Amino acid sequence: MLPTSDIPVAHKPKTPDLCRKNSFTALQPYLSVQNPRTWLIVTVFLLQILLLLTARSIPTSATRNRNHLVTATTTSTQCALGKVYVYELPPVFNAGLLEKCDDLNPWTSRCDALSNNGLGKRATRLDGVVPGNLTHTWYWTDQFSLEIIYHNRMINYRCRTMEPNSATAFYIPFYAGLAVGKYLWTSNYTAKDRDRHCDMMLKWVRDQPYWNRSDGWDHFITLGRITWDFRRSKDGDWGSSCIYLPGMRNITRLLIERNSWDYFDIGVPYPTGFHPGSGADVARWQEFVGGRDRTTLYCFAGATRGFIKNDFRGLLLGQCYNDTGSCRVVDCGGSKCSNGTSSILETFLSSDFCLQPRGDSFTRRSIFDCMVAGSIPVFFWKRTAYYQYEWFLPGEPESYSVFIDRYAVQNGTSIKEVLEKIGRDEVKRMRQKVIEYIPRIVYAKSSRGLEGMKDAFDIAVEGVLKRNKEQEQEGYKWR
Repeated sequence: MLPTSDIPVAHKPKTPDLCRKNSFTALQPYLSVQNPRTWLIVTVFLLQILLLLTARSIPTSATRNRNHLVTATTTSTQCALGKVYVYELPPVFNAGLLEKCDDLNPWTSRCDALSNNGLGKRATRLDGVVPGNLTHTWYWTDQFSLEIIYHNRMINYRCRTMEPNSATAFYIPFYAGLAVGKYLWTSNYTAKDRDRHCDMMLKWVRDQPYWNRSDGWDHFITLGRITWDFRRSKDGDWGSSCIYLPGMRNITRLLIERNSWDYFDIGVPYPTGFHPGSGADVARWQEFVGGRDRTTLYCFAGATRGFIKNDFRGLLLGQCYNDTGSCRVVDCGGSKCSNGTSSILETFLSSDFCLQPRGDSFTRRSIFDCMVAGSIPVFFWKRTAYYQYEWFLPGEPESYSVFIDRYAVQNGTSIKEVLEKIGRDEVKRMRQKVIEYIPRIVYAKSSRGLEGMKDAFDIAVEGVLKRNKEQEQEGYKWR
């Protein structure tokens, strides 16, 4: 809102010390009742003064009206896609889970990983790896902390509304990934244990009056794990059946990996360790990675999957070890690449290209760690990125990445030879595109986002609002 202030009232000048008696006496002949022309002149003169005083007040009133219009227009423009109402769920579905962070994992405490509103502990031992004026932007962020990050941002969202009647969309701040995590790794728990929190949440939400106006099609949620962790079809299988429970069908779901054939699954970037506090932080980081002297053609950070026959990662590691002058390896066997080490970031910062095979599922966080470092990703499955993160990555895959069919690699194609054929000008152009998109794949440290630019959270929520608007205009709702 533009500032408005009252016009200061000028001090009234002192009246000259005139002889009032003599002045009145001098004017008396002209003020005679018998002189109607005099009174006419005086009346006209007084009317002019009255009009002048009235006119002086008009600009202030107009200015205030204009300021009101500017404020209303600005708010309308910022939230042109609509506003979001955030449900106040019972604590058992979010804050209560965080309070039991020691009990969310059968092996170790999750408290440090989930601290700082999901960003984790501040990263240390980065001297010489990142510029000193940017070390404050780096955290040891867990890849499964998305639910907490989105909840914190949502309650501070500029287009949040406290009036549900005015909402375009309704956000459900349920920490589904945290709720199911402790039940995934042992056989001591039943299918009902893994479904319990999600089932209770859906019953609560479906009792809300605003659910019934659309049967949930204008509701959305963040699920902080891959979609397959919530798609158990049989009791004895892996994961929760949350997505298949009654009521979940029409809810839009933000996930780090989506089912490409499910309209209501939206793939959003994994959280990386880079959380800029301002647009200036982003610009400084982009300048830093853009000016890096990259001494290695390509790199691979990962571990083999020895239990998988013809493990593709093993093929990549084999080629990389054979190309010692062109490839750099970070072997992530065991816990070597867990949070608390900067070796992966150093490797990505020094390499032109980074190999990105599928992880335990089609995607992996390393895609975004690689791109944040300004390295160009090399994919072997199209579902690893191209069919996952359309809202966040360039529409032309060849503008920022390289695709090598995995079957070609299995049949002997040399990754080094493919990458060496790409000219230096083309490499430079691709890197510039990767660096340009960095703001769209990171989550800001500030709970209110980045002033002047959109991060991954902004793009995700605006995408949901846009879809809701489009469905309203087309005159249908998903049932």
